[in-house]
Amino acid sequence: MTGGVLHVVGTRPNFVKAAPVIAALRTVGCEQVLVHTGQHYDARLSDVFFRQLDLPEPDTHLGVGSGSHARQTADLLVALETELTARAPALTVVYGDVNSTLAAALVAAKLGIPLAHVEAGLRSFDMAMPEEVNRRLVDQLAELLFATSPEAVGHLAREGVDPGRVHFVGNPMIDTLLTHLDRLDPAAARAAHGLPERYGVVTLHRPANVDDPEAARAAARALTEAAAHLDLAVPLHPRGVTALRTAGLADAPGVHLLEPLGYLEFMSLVRGAAAVVTDSGGVQEETTVLGVPCLTLRTTTERPITVTHGTNRLVRPEELAPALHKVLVGAASTPAEGPPLWDGKSGPRIARVLTHWLESHD
Repeated sequence: MTGGVLHVVGTRPNFVKAAPVIAALRTVGCEQVLVHTGQHYDARLSDVFFRQLDLPEPDTHLGVGSGSHARQTADLLVALETELTARAPALTVVYGDVNSTLAAALVAAKLGIPLAHVEAGLRSFDMAMPEEVNRRLVDQLAELLFATSPEAVGHLAREGVDPGRVHFVGNPMIDTLLTHLDRLDPAAARAAHGLPERYGVVTLHRPANVDDPEAARAAARALTEAAAHLDLAVPLHPRGVTALRTAGLADAPGVHLLEPLGYLEFMSLVRGAAAVVTDSGGVQEETTVLGVPCLTLRTTTERPITVTHGTNRLVRPEELAPALHKVLVGAASTPAEGPPLWDGKSGPRIARVLTHWLESHD
């Protein structure tokens, strides 16, 4: 490949964001290569997403796997340098804020390959989050920055990014959700996991909640208290499974620990949930569009539009059970319309910018 677009993905959220962009570029005949770094290597967090989201098979699977941030990023740098040197794309496209995103951005910059960042401009202003470090660095290196919300555009402007490089396109993760909405079956998902008619969904994986044993114990205590109000389905992310089990979550009444789920299974559960407890950025967005009340077990969020929209609330562990009770008695309300440009057309908007850029740099 000399020229064209090279996409780098590595984790579940990357796959969900990339699918509508790849599909839109395919319709206009753009030459594309898909590189999967293997940062998420469990088939339930990787292979199943490719099948369910109609993603093409990766042209290259680097198989990097897990490790400390330094070791994983180092392995990614070496593998991606080889790949991008051999492929020589006209443009590299990265998604989100994971280590694969940062590594691909650094390699592209060193090789002089222009970079596009999908989901640019998000800021939690918490530099203790590895993702915050990643997204800030990637945005400084990107030639094209695709923002999902108005405040993201504002963050980039305040950081001195040339406005001509920034494009407000909406949220491609919501494209994927709306594309597959008719395939989401809450009743079937609930029955498959033996859940009552009214239930909640929990997903935790952030280092602040699961890496430190005391933090994991606090999260487990909070979920145990919350489960007194509502049965909780907890698909366990590989990152948090050991910590949360050790903290006693497996023995809590009303807590249903599940294996990792594919996109359709997980989103079916979320669609039918009375409430969701999460520390995931993407889930905050998906629940906003689905109108499902979301309680985010964090002190900051890089997606404040979900809070101002009224569907999401940040809570500390000790606040979780009371906040859930308020949701269950109907204290939460859902606006009739979603955030601006979260309309299922972000992929085509991004594709138009990318193809125009390629044509002007041919």
